[in-house]
Amino acid sequence: QLRLSEEEKRLLAQEGVTLPGTLPLTQAEERILKKVRRKIRNKQSAQDSRRRKKEYLDLLESRAAACSAQNRELRERVQELEKRNGSLLRQLRALITPTSNKAAQTGTCVLV
Repeated sequence: QLRLSEEEKRLLAQEGVTLPGTLPLTQAEERILKKVRRKIRNKQSAQDSRRRKKEYLDLLESRAAACSAQNRELRERVQELEKRNGSLLRQLRALITPTSNKAAQTGTCVLV
């Protein structure tokens, strides 16, 4: 007995072909059945491929979002460090300026 899935029955009906319910099949009927089964496999393969591609794109999108967030955090950190660096530089200049204006002092050292 020939057992066909619903998808196989639907495709055979779509092509206007009816197969006998018992085996053996003629060569022409076997070719038609193989063709229908190949169409079903190709369809399933295409669906799987689209699903894998969607999963991959979703993964890439989530990684891109994470990288963007990290990039934003790092830019903020750089700005914060640049401000701190500028502040420390001003403090250093304020400390250096008064001492550089003083004349050099000479001193005497006594060794006992």
